[in-house]
This record gives sequence, structure tokens and C-alpha cells, in this order.
Amino acid sequence: MNKELIIRSHSSAVDFALLKDGKLIELNKEVEDNNFSVGDIFVGKVRKAMPGLNAAFVNVGHDKDGFLHYHDLGPKFSSLIKYIKQVSTGKNKDYFLKQFRYEKDIEKDGNVEETISSKQKILVQVVKEPISTKGPRLSSEISLAGRFMVLMPFSDRVSISQKIEDRSEKNRLKKLVQSIRPKGFGLIIRTVAKGQKVAALDSDIQQLLTRWKNLSAKLKQIDVYPTKVLSEIDRSSSILRDIFDDNFTGIHVDDAAMESEIKDYIETIAPDKKSIVKLYDDHLPIFEKFGIERQIKSSFGKTVSMQKGAYLVIEHTEALHVIDVNSGNRSNRSKSQEDTAMEVNLIAATEIARQLRLRDMGGIIVIDFIDLNSNINRKKLFEHFREEMSSDRTKHKILPPSRFGLIQITRQRVRPEINIKTKEPNPNVNGEVEAPIVIIDKINTELSKITKNKHNQKEKIFLHVHPFVSAYLLNGTPSQRLKWYLEYKKWIRIVPRHAYQYLEFRFLNKDRRRLRT
Repeated sequence: MNKELIIRSHSSAVDFALLKDGKLIELNKEVEDNNFSVGDIFVGKVRKAMPGLNAAFVNVGHDKDGFLHYHDLGPKFSSLIKYIKQVSTGKNKDYFLKQFRYEKDIEKDGNVEETISSKQKILVQVVKEPISTKGPRLSSEISLAGRFMVLMPFSDRVSISQKIEDRSEKNRLKKLVQSIRPKGFGLIIRTVAKGQKVAALDSDIQQLLTRWKNLSAKLKQIDVYPTKVLSEIDRSSSILRDIFDDNFTGIHVDDAAMESEIKDYIETIAPDKKSIVKLYDDHLPIFEKFGIERQIKSSFGKTVSMQKGAYLVIEHTEALHVIDVNSGNRSNRSKSQEDTAMEVNLIAATEIARQLRLRDMGGIIVIDFIDLNSNINRKKLFEHFREEMSSDRTKHKILPPSRFGLIQITRQRVRPEINIKTKEPNPNVNGEVEAPIVIIDKINTELSKITKNKHNQKEKIFLHVHPFVSAYLLNGTPSQRLKWYLEYKKWIRIVPRHAYQYLEFRFLNKDRRRLRT
């Protein structure tokens, strides 16, 4: 398995595309003026407490106040408030909490109005970016994420990622981390720490302690509220921090300054991989070169095509996402209906797992797979889907199939869902149509079936299409038609039809009869 990260830089944004064996599996965008990223830490001012919600609205500089629930204050909230006061006034210069005396934990089920007050200044962290009409979701349980560790001030807990399943490795890591854990700080051991030695783990902790020190030093200098005191590291570094592993074979970036930054970061976490960072400098845009634009156009529409003629229909309502699995015109006479349904469902499960990551879909997701009669097949499908979802870094929960055969998922939403417009103006009439690349994919799928049908072996194949599509198929070296000839050993005659709509096409024989698929 090969992984590549392709980074495209604009004047106002940076796009990150993660490829696995050439297939797009993740797409992220970093906007320059995004001041409320997950992980950013602010000193905010409480606007008002809402007893009915047991929460407070906090001004952190966004148009909409941030939402802070009582349960997100954390048990050590009183200690945090005491620390902020001591550091702000210069009474505490030991930022590493070695001599700090903790306050009593706040009540587990207490009331927000008894704990915080209007106009109070508090330290908060963004845990969910502003979405739609809502402001950011906040927490006062501060955590700093590193390559191998997550550092939690005012804690003594050491926990480990559940994705590390080897018991002996878990015990080894816990013992190592407990021996180097700084007093006053808890640690979460991340999945990528698996197999790491004490020197790498300690280096990561020291970097996180430096960030905490810098944050604390800023508290003394604040004279305007609200104020951001610590930014999450830039998106390119945070993405690499979370996903980088030994399977990476290339990081391609089209901006020289960013290439230098990424090389510096890679040198700190994996010096032997520094050579895979490469500057892309070519007339053809980087996303076109790596086939990403094509995959975006064909992956973000309402309908998503899959192998063997099957397809997904993805609908987004106010309350949830609904995904419908369809077999299309796929048929296989050598198999039963149950076998065909099972095969399509397995293909769909893999594609749905990819779509959830690609679009960063969150909230409630309901999937309507094709009905299966066999309990064994239902269980097999559920296990396959769970396995495909295991590489998803976003928190999620998958419920077993319901009595109606539906699989329900909850997936954490921490930033706005990626929504890319894939339709373009229709040159025939007013309105919009799917992007041209979508029609090419549909033509390819149908041609593959036609050439495999034994009844068409001796038939001459004529493709009737709109003149614009005809020009696309005949253009280039090699042209799409030549590629078809090399693949199917058949010469496809292309017939431009001015009477056709933009996305209309038909495969006909020399007698103008439609060919069987």
C-alpha cells in the first residue's frame, strides 16, 4: 500500500489530497482566515450562563459566541482558573506545575451558574469549528496533541489508544510513559507510538511542554479579551502528524515555501523520509497531474458510480445523511440473487467508508444496503464494513443491521462538511448538468459491459454522442478512442449528434439497433 499527500496552494487556501494506491481517500482545505480551527486555545470572556442548558456562551471573537457545556469544564476547572490568575499576575512562574497546589474538583453534576459568572475570563479550547449558524464548541479541558502523545495539564492519568491491540505492546508503552511523565500532566499514548523507543517519546513530550510554556507566558501579556493564546499547528503539519507512517512514498507540493516547512517538520518526526518531500513545478496544475480533479468531479455528486455498474445515491437532509445502495443494471447469470446482492454490498461498504472520510460527513448516517436473506451474509457485511471503517480517524460508532436491514452510524462532526459543486452550466438549455468527466465514466462502464457480452463479438460498435463529448473522445495523444482500442481490441466509431442533449449517448450497431449490455 502506497500513500501520497498532494498539496495545492492558492492565494487564500491550501488543499490537501491524500491518495492511497492512487485513489483519493481524504480531502482537506485550510483557509487562511480561519481563526477557529480545532485545537486553537483562547482566553475568552463569559457572556452569560444558561441554567436551562447547564452551559455558558463565551465570547472568543467569532460572530457567534462559543458554546461551553458544564461537562466540558473538566473536573480540574477550579485549578485551571487558579493557575490563570497566578500566572497573569506573575505570582506563578513555574509553568510546569511541579509545585502547583490543586483546588478541589468541581462537582460531577453541578450547575454552570454556580461555577462560572458573567464577564469571567476563562481558558477554552475549540473542539468543534463553527458550523452553519452555530458558533464554535468549546472545552476547558485543555489538551495539546503531538506526534506520539497528547499532553493534558492538571492530570495524572496515562491512557493508551484502543487501536493498539497487542497487550504486551500496551504494557511496554505504559511503563515507558509513566517513567517519563512530567508531574502535573497526564498523557494519552497515540496509535502511531506503537514500536517507538523512549527517546522518541520523551522528545515528543518535551516539545509539548514547550508549547504549554509558551501558552502560559502569553497569559501575562494579555490586555485585550478575547485573545488567542495558542494556535493549532498549521493544517499541513497537523495532517502529517496524524496520518504519516512508513507507507508514505511521496509528498508533493506546488509551493516552495511550504515545501521547505514540510521538509523541516518531516525531519523532526522521520528524518529518513525527508527525501519523499518534492516540489512540483510543471505547467499542468498539480491536482490535474495526479488525477485528483477527475476523482473529485466523479466522487462528490449526488450519485456515485462504483464497479460493475453499481452506484450510490447520497442525500443530505437537515437531520441526517441517507445513503442508498443500488445494483444498477448489473447482472450475472452464474450467481444467485443473494450472491449478486452480497457482492454489490461489499463493494458499496468499501466505497461508503471512503465517501465518509472524503466528504467528512458527520452526525447521523443511515445506509440502506441491498436486502440480504442470509444471517451469515448480513454478519459478514457488517464485519467487512467495520473493517473498512477502522482506518477512519474520526470518532464513530456503527450499529448492527436493524430489522429493516439498515445500518446506522454516528460520526463526530468537528468542522464543516466538505461540499463541492460538481454540476456545470448546461450548454443546451438553462440549468445545470453533471460534470463532463461523469459522462465519460458512464460511457466507459457501459462499453466494458458491451464488449464482454458474447452477442456483440461480431458487431461493429458506433457511439452516438453530443459533439462536445465527441471532440473530447477524439482529442489528445493518445485519445480516449485509442485507449479503448488498446484495451478492448475494437475500433469504436464515434458519431457526433447535434440533436442529443449534453449527457445523452447510445451504443448502436451498424443497423442502428442498441447493443446489449
